[in-house]
Amino acid sequence: MNIAIYTLTSQLHDEEAVAASTREFLSSLGIEYEMKGADYADYGQSVLSLIYVRTGGTEGIFKTLLPQLQKAGGPFYLLTSGTSNSLAASMEILSYLRQQGLQGEILHGTAEYVRRRIDVLERVALAKRQLRGARLGIIGQPSDWLISSHADRDEVRRRLGIELIDIPMDEVLQALPGEVEAGLPGAEKIYEALKRVTEDNRLQGFTIRCFDLLSAVHNTGCLALARLNSQGLRVGEQSSGMGLVAGCEGDVPAMLSMMIVRSLTGVSGFQANPARIDPEQGEMTLAHCTIPLDMVERYELDTHFESGIGVGIRGYMREGDVTLFKVSGDLRRHFVAEGTLLRNEARPNLCRTQQVIRLDDPSLMQYFLTDPIGNHHIVVPGHVKALLTEILK
Repeated sequence: MNIAIYTLTSQLHDEEAVAASTREFLSSLGIEYEMKGADYADYGQSVLSLIYVRTGGTEGIFKTLLPQLQKAGGPFYLLTSGTSNSLAASMEILSYLRQQGLQGEILHGTAEYVRRRIDVLERVALAKRQLRGARLGIIGQPSDWLISSHADRDEVRRRLGIELIDIPMDEVLQALPGEVEAGLPGAEKIYEALKRVTEDNRLQGFTIRCFDLLSAVHNTGCLALARLNSQGLRVGEQSSGMGLVAGCEGDVPAMLSMMIVRSLTGVSGFQANPARIDPEQGEMTLAHCTIPLDMVERYELDTHFESGIGVGIRGYMREGDVTLFKVSGDLRRHFVAEGTLLRNEARPNLCRTQQVIRLDDPSLMQYFLTDPIGNHHIVVPGHVKALLTEILK
């Protein structure tokens, strides 16, 4: 069970009445949980721990428990009902937490609102557990033109628990099974080499300085990345449980953004270049020569756009709700905006996969023109702004 509920109850209140109110309240939420009651011995060991403030007069009880609860870390989520001064007590407790420099939140409102909020918190908590201990490779270092797309390794380790691993491009070249042919056969060999490097280094993801492959083997990694991003990863006999992230051009912030997206949604997202922007209409075209195959309804093989060689992917994603996302390499900034994928295009003068997206809030287009976080941004199916915002708090 992912959710554990602990209780705070004043002895002044009738236990039978409080128990009946508790059953009614928790039943209305429609969530699966394990009731721990007043026994806080294993607080914090579940994916999500909630403290149900059942009555007023419990502030002193919480203060006494706090030194023990702090060992599990915060924030503290105070579940409240509309009866027995539950909300009033929760507000006093949260005020005390703030005075101590600790984070917390009161979960209160309609049953539907509280249920949605708990769902977000549970999914984010699960994602954070998946990210802890992940190893992400930087193969060949960032491309020369990505002058702002580096990462603060210490901050990435502290905030997300992710380890960034440097891997020389030679390791990929040495893993290639024989001579790399032109077109599809060569692209398949690049896939096999990258898969081997990923397994040998026990990676949950990587970004590769992919343009170096053009000069080294006269082929591209676009197909390999499209396939790897749509697969789960096995290391020996163990499954990663989350799947693999494979990014382009050695862009580390884009890779981190994709890793966050995958931990929350189960797909890596489409790493793309903004190619055209209409700030008045709130529309933009994004393009790149690879996209995860599990994100598209169909796809075609073409050449890589800039070089005209190798294999590029023209993928067609289902039209509808999408979210744009990018996090900075030091994790101090992020951009997230919801919108609609209006159509896929196949213009000859852009990277092969092309998407025209309209943002729900057209004013956010100014971000791209005045204060962008680098070049690449990640397109995610669905509206998931709440999840992405929560995990970076």
